[in-house]
Amino acid sequence: MTLTEHLEELRWCLLRALLSVFLISTLCYIFSAAIFAVMVAPLVAHLGPGQSLIGTGVTEAFFIEIKVALLAGLVFASPYIFLQIWRFIAPGLTGREKKLVIPFVVCATLFFAAGSYFCYRIVLPVAFKYFIEQYETMGVAPAIRVAEYFTFFFRMVLAFGVTFELPVFTFFLVRVGVWDYRFMIRSLRYAIVVIFILAAMLTPTPDIINQSLLALPMLVLYVASIGVAYVWRK
Repeated sequence: MTLTEHLEELRWCLLRALLSVFLISTLCYIFSAAIFAVMVAPLVAHLGPGQSLIGTGVTEAFFIEIKVALLAGLVFASPYIFLQIWRFIAPGLTGREKKLVIPFVVCATLFFAAGSYFCYRIVLPVAFKYFIEQYETMGVAPAIRVAEYFTFFFRMVLAFGVTFELPVFTFFLVRVGVWDYRFMIRSLRYAIVVIFILAAMLTPTPDIINQSLLALPMLVLYVASIGVAYVWRK
């Protein structure tokens, strides 16, 4: 394929992925209120009596419903998005490597879901408990805007979902010979620095608690990826 043909294929892959997100988001908009109730559960569990999220704009609720539907659409369309990623890189693979499409899509989807669920069930409750306690120590009643909460939730869940893809992409990069476990071991000290920089960039608030909650799982996943690279070495 020429460069123009690769760009054309990239364009169609992006359009198909965006179309899938749009269609599923349209369906999710019907259930946006129920989905939002699930999203705010980790925070509501730590709010005191009479405390709740607040809205400060006339159209804020409407746009939040749209954003909730888009987030749900992105999550539910992730298998098809991973399929489009595979379709784009497939021309550069051998015949035997192309047969890994189903394992790639299934594993990438499962790890993305696992990362998102880990953030929702483990990381967010710990983070919200800590932040609410900080309000209490200052004697201040928290009044958290719904738009700010959604931004925080979206960035944290997406960051953990993408981070958990590391073992999956390590497996396929090892199989096609891009890197190996020796290279990953030699690069460990550099990886630690890069991981903490990425954690600082991806977390919505610049505090050590949030950064550590993201950086530590990333370090564990990097070490696990070294094991994956060793087991599946060529």
